[in-house]
Amino acid sequence: MVAAAIDQYADMVRRICFLHLSNRSDVEDVFQEVFLQYYLNFSKLQNEQHEKAWLCRVTFNKCKDLNKSFWRKKVVSLDEMEIPFENEEQSEIIIALLQLPSKYKDVVYLHYYEGRSIPEIAKIMSQNTNTIYSRLRRAKEKLKVNEGVIEWNG
Repeated sequence: MVAAAIDQYADMVRRICFLHLSNRSDVEDVFQEVFLQYYLNFSKLQNEQHEKAWLCRVTFNKCKDLNKSFWRKKVVSLDEMEIPFENEEQSEIIIALLQLPSKYKDVVYLHYYEGRSIPEIAKIMSQNTNTIYSRLRRAKEKLKVNEGVIEWNG
């Protein structure tokens, strides 16, 4: 059961981690913690949709916990970081997303990359639907897309 979930959701969990963390070893640490939590809780998950939303939420929280931890001092620059996306255009988009504050990049990732609706995102993030709409609008303002070229307006 856990192996099937890892096969199905590994890329999603790693992508979320790369949005929040700055090096591969931190990504792998959080990846392991997320699936350990999954192993301990998978019997409580109701269906595949709930499972995916739960994994997103746990991944966001684990990343935030790691970023707030006392011992986290050394970070790798974005130039040194390997981004695990299918093509160069996607990598450029993700690099631009990395510049957004966490509350915006989570919403953008879930909406555009995972295809979640605003009400679904609100439920996953335990936020008001209007808050999610506002965050998505503000993220779009910060990331201006002109003919496929992303500009940072932060």
